[in-house]
Amino acid sequence: MAVTDPIADYLTRIRNALKAKKSIVDIPASNLKKALSKILMDEHYISDYFIIDDGLQGVIRIKLKYDDDKPVIEGLKRVSKPGLRKYVGVQNIPRVLNNLGMAILTTPIGVITNKEARRRHVGGEVLCIVW
Repeated sequence: MAVTDPIADYLTRIRNALKAKKSIVDIPASNLKKALSKILMDEHYISDYFIIDDGLQGVIRIKLKYDDDKPVIEGLKRVSKPGLRKYVGVQNIPRVLNNLGMAILTTPIGVITNKEARRRHVGGEVLCIVW
């Protein structure tokens, strides 16, 4: 079945697995989803992720992280959607919960967090926010 918004599907699968208190979640792989998973792991929102080669497009297996039976990821929200893209310049990069959360942007230099985008002085499309 074709998915019209694979990033929203990615975020929804993680959100549903967290609500069901699952320890792992499997998501169809793509390069953008691999980059998102790497950022989530680097920022300590997930424990780990693995790429499983199934002979087709592959699967990303994400190990979710909990702190005292409470999910580390409290919220995930898709910002830029296929019907309405949200682009920001370096002056308008969003701060999530006064920098307690993070925004993930796709920029000319790759998929990076809002803090990295400010440091490198580059804007782009705001994919999602995590807190």
